[in-house]
Amino acid sequence: MTDHFIIALAQLNAHVGDLEGNVAKILDHRMQATVKGAHLLVTPELSVTGYPPEDLVLKAQFMAAVKQAVRRLALATGDGGPGLIVGAPWMDDWGQNKAPLRGKIFNAALLLDSGEIKAVRYKYDLPNYGVFDDARVFTPGPLPGPVSFRGLRLGLMVCEDFWTAEVSECLEESGAELLVSINASPYETSKTDVRLNLGVQRVTESGLAALYVNMVGGQDELVFDGGSFALNPDCGLVAQLPSFEEHLAFTTWERDEEERWHCTQGHCEPGPEGDDAVYRALTLGLRDYVTKNGFPGVLIGMSGGIDSALSAAVAVDALGAERVHCVMMPSPYTSRESLEDAADCSKRLGVRLDEISIEPAMTAFGEMLAPLFAERQADTTEENIQARSRGLTLMALSNKLGHMVLSTGNKSEMSVGYATLYGDMCGGYNVLKDVYKTQVFRLARWRNDHRPPGALGPEGQVIPDRIITKPPTAELKPNQTDQDTLPSYDELDAILAGLIESEAGVGDLVAKGHDRAVVNRVWRMLENAEYKRRQAPPGVKITPKSFGRDRRYPITNAYKGPY
Repeated sequence: MTDHFIIALAQLNAHVGDLEGNVAKILDHRMQATVKGAHLLVTPELSVTGYPPEDLVLKAQFMAAVKQAVRRLALATGDGGPGLIVGAPWMDDWGQNKAPLRGKIFNAALLLDSGEIKAVRYKYDLPNYGVFDDARVFTPGPLPGPVSFRGLRLGLMVCEDFWTAEVSECLEESGAELLVSINASPYETSKTDVRLNLGVQRVTESGLAALYVNMVGGQDELVFDGGSFALNPDCGLVAQLPSFEEHLAFTTWERDEEERWHCTQGHCEPGPEGDDAVYRALTLGLRDYVTKNGFPGVLIGMSGGIDSALSAAVAVDALGAERVHCVMMPSPYTSRESLEDAADCSKRLGVRLDEISIEPAMTAFGEMLAPLFAERQADTTEENIQARSRGLTLMALSNKLGHMVLSTGNKSEMSVGYATLYGDMCGGYNVLKDVYKTQVFRLARWRNDHRPPGALGPEGQVIPDRIITKPPTAELKPNQTDQDTLPSYDELDAILAGLIESEAGVGDLVAKGHDRAVVNRVWRMLENAEYKRRQAPPGVKITPKSFGRDRRYPITNAYKGPY
C-alpha cells in the first residue's frame, strides 16, 4: 500500500485554441515536476484547449486535434515520471466524431500514466448562468466514481462539481481517498473567500482532504486568478498558490493511522484583496488580451481626465511604456489644465504623447451639415460629432500604425449611456468596462501608493493629484461637468449597483434612502442604453454581473417598472 505521495499543482495560463502551446506548457511543467520527484502533476480544467473554448468544440476538426494532443501527453508519461491530470473536451465514441457534435462532447478530467489514458471522468454539473455556457456545448456526465493511481484512489471533480455536495458525497461513498478538483473559475471580487469556504464545506461533508487547482490568465472578458489551494481533512489550509500568476507548487501527502491522507508539506501565499486584487485583474486581463491576440501595443485617447489616466497606467503596467501610445485631441472647449494634466501624466508614465486638434474636423462637419441643420440650435449632436471625430482619429492611427485602440469609458458611464457610439466607445478593448466611477478614483489613488508585483510601469505617483481631485467633465461645451446632468457619483454608483448587481427594485432602493425620482431616472437611463452596450468592446469582468454575457436584458423592452 502506498503511504507517501508528492503531488505537483500546475496553475497554468492556457491559451484558448493553442493546442500545441498548451501541450508544450504542460510538458514543461511536468519536466520540472520530474526533477522534484513528484508522482503526479495536476493541471486546470480544459488545460489542453483553454477555457472557455465555446463553439470550437463543435468542430470535428478541432476535436480530432484535441484527441491527438491528449495522446501526445499520454505518451510522454511512458517515461516512468509523474502521471498527469489534464482537462480536455472529450467524446465517448470517437468513431462518431462527425458533425453535428452537439450532444456528444463532455468536459473531462483525464488521468494519464504509463503512456496511456488510464481514466476519464466527466463534469457532472454543467453551469448555465452568468458567463457560463457549459450546458450549451457539453453533455453532463454521470456521477463519477474514484480512479486508481498507483495505489491512491482519487476523486476527480471538474469545477462546478466542487460547488455542490452531490459529487463529493458520491466520491466519498464509492471509496475516494483524496478529492482533486480541476477548475477554470474566473475572478470577481471576494471570489477567493467563496472558493475556500466551498472547499471547507466539501472537506467537512466528505472527511477527505481536497486539492483545488485553478487556471490563471485572461481570456476575452474573463480573468482567471489562480489561487489554487489544498485543505487537510481538518479543513486546515496547507497550501495556497499566488494569485494572478502562473505557478508550480509541490505538496507532500502521507497516509495516517486512520487511513486518511494529510498534506505534510506545502506553502501558503495569501492573495491580494480589495483594490489591489482588482488592479491586478485589470492588468492581467489587458496584458493577455493584447498579447494573445498579437497586437503590438495600445493606443489611448489621453484627455487629461481620470479614466484615460487610469487606463494608461494599467496599460503601462501590463505592457510596458514602449507599447503604449497616447494621443491628446483637443477641441476649442479643452481647458489648459487638461492639456497640462495629459502631458504630466504621460511624462510620469514614460509614454509617447502626440497632440492632434479636432477643430478642423469640427469645422468640416459643421460646413457639411449646415444645409440640413439650418435654423436648429446646437445640442448633443455637436457634442457627439466631437467624440466621433476623436474616435475616427484614433481608429485611423490604429489602422495605419497597428496598435489596438483602448477605449476608456467606465461602468457608470456605460450604465447610463454617457458614452458616444462610434466615438469614445471606439476601441478593441475597454479595461474599465466593469469598474464604477467611484472605484476608478480609488484605483488611481491606490496605484499612486503601490506598484503591484510584475508591473512594468514606474513606482510613485503616476497620476497627478489634479486629475484625481478636479470635477469630472467631458469638455464638450463650455463649463461642462458630469454632475450637470447626473447625480453625484457616490449616489449614482450606489443606485446602479443595486439595479445591476442586486437586481433591486425601485422600492428596495427608496427604502435604503434614495430619492424615488432619482432612482426611476437612473433606471430609465440604464435600460435605454442597452443598445449601446451591445455594441461596446469587450472588457475585464470584475463584478458578479458585468455587462455582456453576465447581464442579458432585451434592447426592445417596454417594461419600465413602477414609478
